[in-house]
Amino acid sequence: MSYAPVVLDGEVGTDGAGGNNAVRPATPASPPRRSRIGDLPMRVIYRGLAVVVTVVVAAVALVLVLPQEPDEVAAGPITAPSTPPSSSGPAPAASATPQAVAATAGATPIGSAPAASPDPTGPASSGSVASATPRPTPTPGTSLAPGYTAMEALYADARLPRLPAKVRRISLGAAGKHVIRDRRSGLAVPRLGRPWKTYGPAPFTSRQVLPKTRGSALRGTIATCPLPIEAQEHPRDTALLAARWTLNHHPKGAKVRWMASQPVKDGWMLVYQVTYGKRSSRAAVAVVDGGMSKPGLAFVSVPDAQKKRWRDITSVVSGVRALG
Repeated sequence: MSYAPVVLDGEVGTDGAGGNNAVRPATPASPPRRSRIGDLPMRVIYRGLAVVVTVVVAAVALVLVLPQEPDEVAAGPITAPSTPPSSSGPAPAASATPQAVAATAGATPIGSAPAASPDPTGPASSGSVASATPRPTPTPGTSLAPGYTAMEALYADARLPRLPAKVRRISLGAAGKHVIRDRRSGLAVPRLGRPWKTYGPAPFTSRQVLPKTRGSALRGTIATCPLPIEAQEHPRDTALLAARWTLNHHPKGAKVRWMASQPVKDGWMLVYQVTYGKRSSRAAVAVVDGGMSKPGLAFVSVPDAQKKRWRDITSVVSGVRALG
């Protein structure tokens, strides 16, 4: 029985045929596998750890700052809670609508004293409906302050005092033969002779003027136009608002003193003194229904520098009439 010799690595052995010894090359062993992390520089590892820590801290801070639920809702219009009226009594005063308050404050019967209307500048009486809705102070010179009716704005305007209950009346003369027909306002107004003369109507629809006086830009004016303000239920209230509007055509700081108030055919007439500083003018308005979509307004004003023509004011208001 023959045995094959055992040859170890690196030893010399013979082949099976008993030939010459041959040297077998040694097989190199594979190097052990190493982790890739060990190949990275330490500064790169520290930098990565710093980034991770920063992200974690930011996330925690965001969670702490932001509340989980909102503490309040977005601001919106404030509305009063609805209060249903009691079935066994009248509705509370606070439930009155602003429209109802405005309608109550704006109505002034003919012939009654204006003091019967609520005065928004004074304290409201206890238990009154008007006291449930405080109102802002209107700005003089503006047509209407927010939240105000036209008459409330009038009574709150310091430039115009309350019309006295027993203001005097004036004697009106007969209408003249010569008139200017203003078909846009539906009115006929007396055409006065010299020194009055017709003039470019803008911004009115008809106009007559006196010659200018030296040292003053003011001069006597007679004008007509469709009513430039909202007509009221009662002609006297409409005339009061028209007189307030005419202050736009007087110097700044003008104040009114009432001189006469009375009805005229199809309307109402007011005469008043307008004071501005040391100077003044005498003026009048007549609001007359001329059959148009709006009443017509006749307006006359004469400064004290031309006071000799103040007598013409009565002639104008006496002759204003609707076009027939």
